[in-house]
Amino acid sequence: MDNKAYVSQTYPRLTVYNEENFRGSRRVFRGNLGIRNTDNILDGIESLRFFSTSSNATLVLFTGTRFRGNFRVFRGNRSIADLDDLIRGNDVESIISTNQRLTLQQIRNIRSTGRLPSGYRII
Repeated sequence: MDNKAYVSQTYPRLTVYNEENFRGSRRVFRGNLGIRNTDNILDGIESLRFFSTSSNATLVLFTGTRFRGNFRVFRGNRSIADLDDLIRGNDVESIISTNQRLTLQQIRNIRSTGRLPSGYRII
């Protein structure tokens, strides 16, 4: 009998809410992932909490779907009570959540190609 290893990635943990101020329905995502369109989750994400035990953890918020448009980078743990008008007056439309330290050049490459590095889940 073959024993197969199963690795469960606990962090980072991204909790999203469909109302501002961490209210309403919520959904928790774990591991390195990208959300292509926030409107497809809970009929829209209005607030979030990002938690990781890694100092390299990176949260990237984009003004366009599929990781396009302007972006804002956060390092380490964050709680954002209102995603409306967060980036130069624009709403957040897509998100990357990772334990890795993404450089600005890596983020620009993701923005230009719409593709995440290997090992990421797409939501």
